[in-house]
Amino acid sequence: MIRFTKMHGNGNDYIFINGFEQSVDDPSELAIRISDRHTGVGSDGLILMLPPDSTDEADLKMRIFNADGSEAEMCGNGIRCMCKYAYEYGLSDADPMRIQTGSGILALEYTRNAHGLVELVTVDMGEPEVSGHPHLDLEFDDGRWSGVFVSMGNPHVVMFSDEHPELMAGPLAEFDLTRWGPRIENHPAFTHRINVHFVEVMSKSEITMRTWERGSGITQACGTGACAVGVAGVITGRTERDVLVHLPGGDLNVRWDEPSNHVHMTGPATEVFSGEWEEQAMSDEPCAMSE
Repeated sequence: MIRFTKMHGNGNDYIFINGFEQSVDDPSELAIRISDRHTGVGSDGLILMLPPDSTDEADLKMRIFNADGSEAEMCGNGIRCMCKYAYEYGLSDADPMRIQTGSGILALEYTRNAHGLVELVTVDMGEPEVSGHPHLDLEFDDGRWSGVFVSMGNPHVVMFSDEHPELMAGPLAEFDLTRWGPRIENHPAFTHRINVHFVEVMSKSEITMRTWERGSGITQACGTGACAVGVAGVITGRTERDVLVHLPGGDLNVRWDEPSNHVHMTGPATEVFSGEWEEQAMSDEPCAMSE
């Protein structure tokens, strides 16, 4: 039996397991089973909260597994939720909190409400990685896409609606993510697949985006993706360095600081419920009990 807590950042939901108290033998397999929205708890993936490799450098360590069992380097919404859990459940009261990820150690600052609960978390996402020629052209039999490649420790490609008036005609909310998302994610140009974002620029300081997330599909929000979109907006001259990002699950503030070259992301973190995941001895079907 495994105790878990479900949390979300702007609707991007994950199952969190306290690795300081319990262990998981096969996190990839568990991620597939527990993330299933019909037979499991339902989530975009599984996050393990673990002791860091070096306590001199970090307070905790995060490992994230997508709903398909693949391991990701980082998750912007997930790391905000982990900060909230760590503070409220006594794993760390460091401020800033340092969390080790697959893309390095990140520093997180948080604000609390009158009840002492974490409401907003700001993550120093570090420096984006942009190649000398970040613009990509992707050919398909039924369409051609131009995108901007940005890495925030994990890979992203950003498609702006004004470059694709025929493919992205109409409201962004009605765009068919299921048609193009998986095809771009698995394009031969991306050897390790990629996160795909479709973006409408509202003004120099405001954008709207939708995401097809590598390994999870359609998600309500993507924190690293919002950062990548903010960087792509600056690179292409579409936005300023401080931008409000509208996602289906809520808003994030993204600021690409010019002096430090670091991207800072601010957004909420919410606990949904806790429960126990029990593998039944006589059945292949798991049992999840919430409380």
